Amino acid sequence: MLVRLASETDLAGFRQEARALLARGVPPSEVVWAAESGQDDLFAEDVPAPAGEPRAAAVTVSVPAAFLELCNTVVLHIDPQRFALLYRLLWRLAREPGLRHDPLDADMLQARQLAQSVRRDIHKMHAFVRFRTVADDDPSGEPLHVAWFEPEHHIVEANAPWFKRRFANMRWAILTPRRCVAWDRRELHFLPGAGRDAAPPPDAGEQLWLTYYQSIFNPARLKLRMMQQEMPRKYWRNLPEAQLIAPLAAQAQERSGRMLEAPATIPLKRIPLFAAVPQAPAGPGLPALNEAMQACRACPLGATATQAVPGEGPLQPGLMFVGEQPGDQEDLRGRPFVGPAGQLLDRAFTQAGIARQEIFVTNAVRHFSFELRGKRRIHKTPQQQEADACRHWLEHEIAQVQPRALVALGATAARALLGRAVPVLKERGTWHARGDGLQVLVTLHPSALLRMPSEQLPAAFDAFVGDLRRAAAGPAPVAG
Repeated sequence: MLVRLASETDLAGFRQEARALLARGVPPSEVVWAAESGQDDLFAEDVPAPAGEPRAAAVTVSVPAAFLELCNTVVLHIDPQRFALLYRLLWRLAREPGLRHDPLDADMLQARQLAQSVRRDIHKMHAFVRFRTVADDDPSGEPLHVAWFEPEHHIVEANAPWFKRRFANMRWAILTPRRCVAWDRRELHFLPGAGRDAAPPPDAGEQLWLTYYQSIFNPARLKLRMMQQEMPRKYWRNLPEAQLIAPLAAQAQERSGRMLEAPATIPLKRIPLFAAVPQAPAGPGLPALNEAMQACRACPLGATATQAVPGEGPLQPGLMFVGEQPGDQEDLRGRPFVGPAGQLLDRAFTQAGIARQEIFVTNAVRHFSFELRGKRRIHKTPQQQEADACRHWLEHEIAQVQPRALVALGATAARALLGRAVPVLKERGTWHARGDGLQVLVTLHPSALLRMPSEQLPAAFDAFVGDLRRAAAGPAPVAG
């Protein structure tokens, strides 16, 4: 059955057609999706909806808000099978309730990978669009600023409101091969794609921009490989500053030498902004320790987080797992490892034969470190001084819990437990002795697995489960 959509990004049409297909019980294998500007499948036929009774009862699908957000992004990808993938996921969500909690599902991983590629393309468009002034016959006499950009995906219409807000007071147009957009300071206008010959020539302001770029270039921070990861070469031909990269890189060593020979600057005196950390209670008991922790303002995190998040679990467990810090869900609920990383950790516990109710889980840092992006709180790695401010809470907790061994999940936890920087990938799966005699096994934090490319995740998850099994087996006895 061939389903035609109005455009390459027709999410509303897709949702309407998908509901109808689900109501008739049409499986994903029998549907071919085609967009108006795309190419049809040569082997698909236009099949009308079956007359009479539907093949199956109507299906009401309740999907998480995160899936709708995922659909909004995935439809912008150029993959011709993106609509088929989304319908397959919708079909499965209606029949497999556990799918929404499975971070390793192949279809869900593929959809997230497509969404990540689109978000990356949107970010690159924000960063690498360069306007040039061109002459036109507008009666207002205001200049027109035109840019040429070559996105990978269908992101122009989704990205246009950002440029509208960013450059609200000027007339501009962005030309791309698939879609063009113009802003006349009143409304956005969308036009068909343009050829590269429509790209504007250099203008008088370009030399000023090149002078500025050259002046802020810091040779001491030059990392060509990292720069090319953030600014791939495919964008260079549309960036005026790209012509300066090669000569500036060639002069980097000489300019670094001049910077080193220059006299040092005198730093400003630092004034402490936060009160000293409250002392832990002298008496035993985790409740008293956790209550004192809530009043801690030894670092800036305590002033912005919802609450301090203590560890949880039984006393004198076989293992105590120490992570980095609470995430968004942990900060709101006041419990450790309840968000996406915690769900993945629970799944790994199950495969490793570890019962969560028999171990203690906690974090090296007790408050959520984040930065705001719109209304979203995005995880931010805690600074070393923030981890140092929390270290005594961790040590008091260890003394109260009295575990037989410790597991460090990630570099922040490993440093807090062992007192040194730990190369996690090199030392993972091995036991290390603390000064108090407790043994510490080092492994990855589960959130590191969630950030991996989808094709690497299954093998990485199996290796992570192997580390947990080694932890469950316990450290080898010390020879006497």
